[in-house]
Order: sequence, then C-alpha cells, then structure tokens
Amino acid sequence: MNLAWQQKELREFCSANGIIITAFSPLRKGASRGPNEVMENDVLKEIADAHGKSIAQICLRWLYEQGVTFVPKSYDKERMNQNLRIFDWALTEEDHNKISQIHQSRLIAGPTKPQLNDLWD
Repeated sequence: MNLAWQQKELREFCSANGIIITAFSPLRKGASRGPNEVMENDVLKEIADAHGKSIAQICLRWLYEQGVTFVPKSYDKERMNQNLRIFDWALTEEDHNKISQIHQSRLIAGPTKPQLNDLWD
C-alpha cells in the first residue's frame, strides 16, 4: 500500500472489521523497475513544497491519517529522523483531494494467492 496504490476498498473493509493495515513499501520502492510513481509524483512534490516537507513525509503522514501503520526502510540516519517528523502538522482537505486523484496501479502485476480481487480497487 502506498499513495499510488491506496487500496480504498481494502481500507474500508479492514476498518469495518477491526483490522489494522500495515503498509509495506509505503514509498513505492520495492523491487519495481522504471519510474517510482510515488517519489517522482508531481502532485506529491507540490504538496511537499507547500508544507516545507519531503515527499516521503507527505506519504507517511497520509498513511498515518488513514490509520495505517507503515514500515519505511532506510539506512540513512537523517531520513530515519525525517520519517519521524510527521506528527506536528496535518494534510489539508485540499491535499487529500489531490492525493485521491493520483493514478493507481499495483506495484506487482499479476494474480496473487489467495485471490482477493473483490477487495482491490
């Protein structure tokens, strides 16, 4: 789960059933090839610039505001500290509207086991 694969239906299902989601690869790095639809996203860059934050901070704050736990990976101490500086500010309603318009695509194409297509947006 990340801002380019927001999983709205899955989040709604989990919320209704008391299930907490943990976002793995919340910055859309993973083993994907090609452009990073999150960290290279113009909408997220615009929001980050408006708040004086990094794109990673925007992503992590959005997840936090959705009630999702997350596991960002970094070996860089400054980035780790930056990832923790998401709790003293909030995204605006306009930010959320812009984020909801980001093109959605799965990081890994193809079927999964078990099949959960009815939960995927």
